[in-house]
Amino acid sequence: MTALRFIGFWALLWLAGFGAIPAPAAAAWSGSERIRDFTSFIEVHRDSSLTVTEAITVNCTGNQIKRGIVRDFPTTYKDRFGNTITVGFKVQEVLRNGQSEPYHIEAARNGQKIYIGRKDVLLPQGVHTYTIKYYTDRQLGYFKDFDELYWNVTGNGWTFPIDRAEAVVVLPEGAKILKYDAYTGPQGAKGKDFRVSYDRFGNIVFTTTRALSPREGLTIAVAWPKGLVAEPSWEQKLGYLLRDNLSTCAALLGLVGTFAFFLKVWFKVGRDPAKGNIIPRFSPPEGFSPAAVRYLMHLGFDQKTFAAAVVDLAVKGYLKIEENDDGEYTLRRIGKNDGSLDTGEARLASVLFRGGDVLQLTTTNHERISEARRALKESLGRQINDIYFRSNYPSFFLGLGLSLVTLAAVIFTSRSQEAIFALIWLSIWSIACVFLAAMVYRNWRGAGGPHRRFGKIFTALASTLFALPFFIGEVFGLGIFAMSVSAPATLAFAGLVFLNALFYYLLKAPTQEGRQVMDQVEGFKMYLSVAEQDRLNLLNPPEKTPELFEKYLPYALALNVENEWSEQFAEVLAQAQVDGQPYQPTWYHGSSWNRLGSSGFADSLGGAFAAAIASSATAPGSSSGSGGGGSSGGGGGGGGGSGW
Repeated sequence: MTALRFIGFWALLWLAGFGAIPAPAAAAWSGSERIRDFTSFIEVHRDSSLTVTEAITVNCTGNQIKRGIVRDFPTTYKDRFGNTITVGFKVQEVLRNGQSEPYHIEAARNGQKIYIGRKDVLLPQGVHTYTIKYYTDRQLGYFKDFDELYWNVTGNGWTFPIDRAEAVVVLPEGAKILKYDAYTGPQGAKGKDFRVSYDRFGNIVFTTTRALSPREGLTIAVAWPKGLVAEPSWEQKLGYLLRDNLSTCAALLGLVGTFAFFLKVWFKVGRDPAKGNIIPRFSPPEGFSPAAVRYLMHLGFDQKTFAAAVVDLAVKGYLKIEENDDGEYTLRRIGKNDGSLDTGEARLASVLFRGGDVLQLTTTNHERISEARRALKESLGRQINDIYFRSNYPSFFLGLGLSLVTLAAVIFTSRSQEAIFALIWLSIWSIACVFLAAMVYRNWRGAGGPHRRFGKIFTALASTLFALPFFIGEVFGLGIFAMSVSAPATLAFAGLVFLNALFYYLLKAPTQEGRQVMDQVEGFKMYLSVAEQDRLNLLNPPEKTPELFEKYLPYALALNVENEWSEQFAEVLAQAQVDGQPYQPTWYHGSSWNRLGSSGFADSLGGAFAAAIASSATAPGSSSGSGGGGSSGGGGGGGGGSGW
């Protein structure tokens, strides 16, 4: 700043503020708390930095302004791509009525707050002028034909009205103003309540022509030819981008690294062996129970695995399934293990009926049913894991660990408390959403196809409605995270969730021996699901009898073709009679068979019965956001203030 400009500005402050009101006259003032005058002197340096001196003259009644004023200054912005921009800010001097005044600075959500005054000293009522001088950088815009200062002079966050606002812009020597504009009013307004003049040093001066209400402000824009101020090189811009967006960089690098790791281990251990020739088979692979077949084909355990095992126990004469009029199920032991039960089924049976011959499928028996479920799962794992398929969990957990390290890096580099909260919350919430999404997908897949059932469609719809609030919560959390950090970081987080869910499944792979057994199972499934019109294409299929229907019904249930298998036998079962009575399986007692028919009954085993087993294994209560293109409030600077 030249000496003449410096002297001229301080003369302006004297006339506008504290110099015009001698101390004895200060007591004679009257009126509400307000900003009587807001004058800003903005000097643009050749290195593109700014020195800003603000003179803020206020009426103090002790209402909001008790100890002094608070000046908010934003230092964090978002560009049009959602990237964070953090500008420099350093307070150089604070005065009150021309004398040095104590102050302290506290971090705010998107910047800093300057508290002027002392906590233990109350301000005398009257007129006071505060002078704040600060340094800031990275505030200029660089365009093809010009450079520009787009500056929010007053900020739009003041809780007081502003009687008069003025901005003086001092450009480097030799600068010629190409165009200018200004805007007044609330955030986003394009009001033109200002006039432009030039002081005797040739500096452009913007002055409001009306009082500004609370939350209204003055924003200016001034453009000059290129070459007068230093424009950052692309290396500097890249450095700024990386420095200001460490959380985004950590998220993106973590996403790429996690994907590369998962892809590498998938190529190494997760690729499935090639399928062999699939030919129809009239029997399951030797030594594989219905539960074992489902465990192998789904590469894991689910509620239908348990249901298929229980139905197979019934078909083999070990137990009877009883259903009352309310749709509640009871298991009754009616036989002994005659050697027909495989290891897993024998272990399941021993746990189910440890306390007696009758077991109701209700939550009161959840401990025993849960224990039976675990026993079956462990037995199937010993039979199949690492022999017929590999889960490759160690590799998956390494990838999950990389994801957690990425999230920790994002938290460590984030400057936003909202971002940290949103990320921690999303990390937990997203796990639930993944499981719910898988449930909804399975239910709708089961409700589709040529054998649609009202019950399955209703179940799919109900599960979707149940999961919908969780999905909405996920979107809300992602929105908060995007606003707090950036859209790329949010996409990276969503990508990490997707990668872990995807490779949890993809890394599971059958062994070569397991693939051969799976080929046999798929051939058996072809026989179980063949349509009647295609049955003649099979070579010497077994004769259709009620006994054959019951024998392979648990396998059809395990392979999700219970409807197709039942419909093959609809006519045979309708004609079959036992002692002159319509046929009904001896291992089932209830109304579903007569009411729904063979196909509907099989459907209920895969739906209501499997669901009853799943719910009875759960403990009660454990399941359940310059060119005229600007506006007021735009540009750098801004903020606002209040009293304290």
